[in-house]
Amino acid sequence: MGSDSWNWFFEKVGNKKVPIINISGGTEIVGCFLSPLPITELKPCTLRGPGLGMDVDVFDDDGNPVRGKMGHLVAKKPAPSMTRGFWNEPDRYIDTYWSKWPNVWYHGDWAKIDEDGFWSLHGRSDDTIKVAGRRTGPAEIEAALIEHPAVSEAATIGVPDKIKGEDIVCFVVLKPGYEPDETLREELKGQVVKIMGKTLKPRDIKFVKDLPKTRSAKIVRRIIKAKHFFKRALTSCLPIPWPRYSGRITRSCIYASETPSDIMRPIPMVF
Repeated sequence: MGSDSWNWFFEKVGNKKVPIINISGGTEIVGCFLSPLPITELKPCTLRGPGLGMDVDVFDDDGNPVRGKMGHLVAKKPAPSMTRGFWNEPDRYIDTYWSKWPNVWYHGDWAKIDEDGFWSLHGRSDDTIKVAGRRTGPAEIEAALIEHPAVSEAATIGVPDKIKGEDIVCFVVLKPGYEPDETLREELKGQVVKIMGKTLKPRDIKFVKDLPKTRSAKIVRRIIKAKHFFKRALTSCLPIPWPRYSGRITRSCIYASETPSDIMRPIPMVF
């Protein structure tokens, strides 16, 4: 949700009286890292601060606290509800969460604390795109695009580039009343440049009718990337192989599932 959408929801739906409470957590902790209170000040698209009892911070690559720029979301002390391991895979549990810095839980999310102390999240660190030495998360590019009045939804992936290492390709769903054309494509590239800088100008903007999502409405970028590179939907895009559903993967539809046990629904994705 961009700031315009946030403000509209707060003003029109909540009549400026109902607070919008964003929280961030994970299945692994059975709770939340960040959670504002209804009585605290709100800022569009942000989280106010740590949840009750959570000692969380943002670290740079060297493990030092950082403010005003993107870093790694970490928990410096264990919380009572944190998972104690993976079933029959103790080494993978340690490697996933505890190996980056001693006695620090590494969650794998990008986060930032601004000058007012508000927190924002910027996607998974394993989705990081590095263009000519500059690192960014897809969510930052997507947020810039959604600020444009023509854009309803956006997704971003990194693609190989011989000179810059990686480049950016964006997939955009337009709002009703807007038609895709070259003028709008260049305008959207300029929108990203205006907010993110020239280095992060997308190589291409692709207009699509829909984006693949999980049941909780999270965009599944790995499926978009597979579609982009292989020009077809792949069963290997599922989190883990699940033959029961393999027959439902077709050339005309892309499927997304949070867990293999979900009943997946077809989501058209037309390029």
